[in-house]
Amino acid sequence: MNTEFVEIDINNIDDELMTRAGDVIKSGGLVAFPTETVYGLGGDALNPSSSKKIYEAKGRPSDNPLIVHIADMESLESIVSDIPDMARKLADALWPGPLTMIFNKSDKVPYETTGGLDTVAVRMPDNKIALEFIRKAGGYVAAPSANKSGRPSTTKASHVMEDMSGRIDMIIDGGSSTIGLESTIVDLTGSVPMILRPGYISMKRLSKLVGEVEFDPAIVNVDAKSAPKAPGMKYKHYAPKGELAIIKGDAEKVISYIQAQSKKALSEGERVGIIATDETYLNYQATVVQNIGSKDDEETIARRLYAVLRDFDADDITRIYSEDFDTPNMGQAIMNRLIKAAGHTIIQL
Repeated sequence: MNTEFVEIDINNIDDELMTRAGDVIKSGGLVAFPTETVYGLGGDALNPSSSKKIYEAKGRPSDNPLIVHIADMESLESIVSDIPDMARKLADALWPGPLTMIFNKSDKVPYETTGGLDTVAVRMPDNKIALEFIRKAGGYVAAPSANKSGRPSTTKASHVMEDMSGRIDMIIDGGSSTIGLESTIVDLTGSVPMILRPGYISMKRLSKLVGEVEFDPAIVNVDAKSAPKAPGMKYKHYAPKGELAIIKGDAEKVISYIQAQSKKALSEGERVGIIATDETYLNYQATVVQNIGSKDDEETIARRLYAVLRDFDADDITRIYSEDFDTPNMGQAIMNRLIKAAGHTIIQL
């Protein structure tokens, strides 16, 4: 398959190109497109064969639900069986934006899109290109992140090309993602909203809008026999090719430990990568030391995380050590992704 690559200026959207991209979706094809979180791999959410193509292109397990992307609230009405009041409150405050809500689905949404579940995950992205693309595509675009399953998510069109060239019909280059981590997912099918995946929208912010919010313990410990209720809950995600370990503890001990392990690994012929910060990166020697930003700048850390992991792959790094980033607001989301990328390999000093 030849993958068409098109560039679109978010401040001057080419209507002809967007119509052509929408027509690809309507005809059953796949298009990667930019959002504020990460790039999405889009197909027609209401076409079972399109969802199957998404799973095939990604190498993604078919029980891992897809998120349906919409461009307006009216589109929500026909794909869910009911809209709770708290969902309307959240939508009024946070849509368009990096929040995915889970509803009981209507018969209009095929099980191929929901991973066999009676619920559907829905999001309205905060990106002009994404919203126009969704409209041109018919209003309902199923889209996981545009990367091979298990690999770091894509925040640049060049990352999408690495994973998806030859697998999908079109890639829309709309620039780098501004947030860089996937949306917060909150399940609204129970009496109390439950966060299934942490993201840019924090529990504190959700609680201010709708009151009590719970955090699903399955985020940390998922039963391997159970079907995931949201993307990213069950399977290893975001992983670089090299073995990644997260080192936690007193700052001086962490620096000393990482430097010692790096020296040892280098002596054994490994290519070593280290994820550090403005405050610490000068303390390290390795094949590649990545300064991910200041510890006080959570948004920069979040935005750069996946790009850093992909840079390590480009440099053929075989072993990676990372400091932890358990920061006050986005720290939970950053660490959720980093822990999954490390396969839960955490060394507590």
